[in-house]
Amino acid sequence: MKTWTLAAALVLACTYSGAQTAQSARKPCDDLKADIAKKLDAKNVTDYSLDIVDKGKEGDGKVVGGCDGGTKSIVYSKTKPSQAAAPAEKKAQ
Repeated sequence: MKTWTLAAALVLACTYSGAQTAQSARKPCDDLKADIAKKLDAKNVTDYSLDIVDKGKEGDGKVVGGCDGGTKSIVYSKTKPSQAAAPAEKKAQ
């Protein structure tokens, strides 16, 4: 009896996680990009860019999301520090 209960729980867990993945893949790219930017800003991440590109053409950036049914990727890349931060760093040295 325990074996059947465990098997049923595993099937249910796999089904639920698959449904969550399918939902996130259908999310519009602009909405997902805004959600990711909000999370990065909340963690005080600066000097970054998020770009929406075709799947398979991500380049050197890190893929942080997929959208439009899995046909596009959202790529995170660090950018050069802003000009306002550069003079402050030079004074500290």
